[in-house]
Amino acid sequence: MRFLFDAIDREASLHPHAIAISDDAEAMSWADLGNAISNAARWMGSKGPTIGLLMPNGLTYVVAMLAAARLGKRLVPLPLFFSDAQLRQIVKDATVNDVVSVDGYAGRALGLGVSTYVFSHDRGPSFACEPKESFSLVIYTSGSSGTPKGVVHTTRQIETVVRGLATASLATSDDRYLSVLPLPMLLETICGVLLPLFCGARTHFAGSTAERIGNGDATGLADVIAINQPTATVLVPQLLRHLIYELKATDTPPPASLRFVAVGGAAIPRAVLGLAQQMGIPVFEGYGLSECCSVVALNRPNACRTGSVGTPLDGVSVEIDHGEIVVSGPSVMAGYLTGEEVNQVWRTGDLGEMDEEGFLTIHGRKDSVIVTSFGRNVSPEWVERALMGDPRIALAVVSGAGEPTLGALLILSPVGEPWAAHASSEEIRAAVAALCSSIPDYAVPKRIMTLSMRDAVASMLVTNNGRIIRCRAADQLNHRKPLIAAE
Repeated sequence: MRFLFDAIDREASLHPHAIAISDDAEAMSWADLGNAISNAARWMGSKGPTIGLLMPNGLTYVVAMLAAARLGKRLVPLPLFFSDAQLRQIVKDATVNDVVSVDGYAGRALGLGVSTYVFSHDRGPSFACEPKESFSLVIYTSGSSGTPKGVVHTTRQIETVVRGLATASLATSDDRYLSVLPLPMLLETICGVLLPLFCGARTHFAGSTAERIGNGDATGLADVIAINQPTATVLVPQLLRHLIYELKATDTPPPASLRFVAVGGAAIPRAVLGLAQQMGIPVFEGYGLSECCSVVALNRPNACRTGSVGTPLDGVSVEIDHGEIVVSGPSVMAGYLTGEEVNQVWRTGDLGEMDEEGFLTIHGRKDSVIVTSFGRNVSPEWVERALMGDPRIALAVVSGAGEPTLGALLILSPVGEPWAAHASSEEIRAAVAALCSSIPDYAVPKRIMTLSMRDAVASMLVTNNGRIIRCRAADQLNHRKPLIAAE
């Protein structure tokens, strides 16, 4: 990633004592960052070609990651929120030679069955090694089935997206980025590490917050943002909802410092987006997927259209083929780790449309369309977005293929749990009907089940980026008696 190391060297020369990155324990200047990467590369040079990284967000994570990149290693981030069984599967699938960890996490790493090394960064003077272009980053996503798949990205994909995001978000060296999502998520690696470093901006890693979020707990998000006064951050829709909830609960406005809050990972309900805008949260919705290096399109300060996910990044081409979104260009992955290479074209499986000005609108998954026993076709995302317009409903999944009526599993927000506990069946049914007032009756769920977020996470129905695992949720709805049955 020569483009990135050139940027770090530039800042170390121009602003050697300015802070580049910080976490809850310490801060590191541009000069110290360059030295730490070189020292770590010297230490890591004797390790195998494929390195696993198991540690929380923070300076040490960044230094270890960039040392592996400088050496041209294959790097496999190991998400702390994955189960031990999933991590063992990743280590085996990616043929990880060595796992690099830190005190407090090395015990878990040792259980993965490969050599484990405890790493700590050294800022002392060092001789820099020449960056190698053979670096690859393997990102494992739990996906819709819960079985991790390794997506391979090289400098080509990463540089395309970083440069495209820098232009789209109007990023500058004056930005202060706050990282609250786990770094093994590709979106956060790009936006929290690579983009700010490329632009000469500063990043603060709220490590304990990110670890809690990875485990489904977003408590205190508004406080972390207020304390750090960032100009930019990235959230998933559920975190945006939680931020709105915390700000409203204390009647507190968002920090005036915020200029760009990117939200992706799932669709934002129109009502939630409108509420965020009313409160003065500068939300910019985007769209992407791991196979296309996380970001395909993004709304931007000088080109934003509510209801769309913005326009494609520079260098990224999007076409609509029989309703399906097809992405092509240098940001498309090299391939899955154990599969064939991809020739810079990816059929996303998502349904959408693009207007004459290039704004992309997402309609849902091609393979999730429900056909009822009456022959009606229903895109569940259409109904789910309407249901999640209520702040009491954090997440929703609609199912009912081959059934005369649809069902909905409603995962409750903190404010929704006491409401559902005391509401009658008729009141919940009426709330669902009101939320779906603009939807034809055949698409309105009649079988309804509610579940707390805590129970949903415990049942492994929700991914780390706030998405419901549809097949598991549908199974939950179909095999347990719904709270409210169809009349």
